[in-house]
Amino acid sequence: MEKMIVGITGASGVIYGVRTLEVLSQLGVETHLIITQAGLKNLEIETRYPLEHLKSIASYVHDIEDLGASLASGSFRVDGMIVAPCSIKTLSAIAHSYSHNLLVRAADVTLKERRRLVLLVRETPLHEGHLELMVKVTRMGGIIMPPVPAFYHQPKTIEEVIDHTIGKVLDLFSIDHHLFTRWGTLPTEEI
Repeated sequence: MEKMIVGITGASGVIYGVRTLEVLSQLGVETHLIITQAGLKNLEIETRYPLEHLKSIASYVHDIEDLGASLASGSFRVDGMIVAPCSIKTLSAIAHSYSHNLLVRAADVTLKERRRLVLLVRETPLHEGHLELMVKVTRMGGIIMPPVPAFYHQPKTIEEVIDHTIGKVLDLFSIDHHLFTRWGTLPTEEI
């Protein structure tokens, strides 16, 4: 069985984390959720989902302050970690190995064990400091994937835009899904 860590931080776009958990749950992937206090606040501001919904779809929910949790050790095997959304604060902590909470420690462990770490960094516009942090994490082995929508599949709803991004994340882990229509499979008109 696949096992994934899902981190949710206080950046705008908490729906990306919620939808990631929903899809992984539907696909039978074991999930380990870590959510920051700011992530909880954004869950309340940006969605109608209560924390209980996340608890019902995550396999396990870990306390952000529990640095003794299984996820804090490289001996706990997982297939990777997704931080959706990832705030600049969390990006900075990961880039500097500043493991002040379980989410950052789990990301640090993911990198040190050479497992896949995908960060959906949610900030705009970006200044040089943000870009330097992204380069630093990339050089450490992480993948920076801002949730930038594609439109070739002509999405009709926000849900379709979100699913496309989540599908691209799952592709990075070779997890099969049917969240969007792939390029080259769309009907084309002759000119």
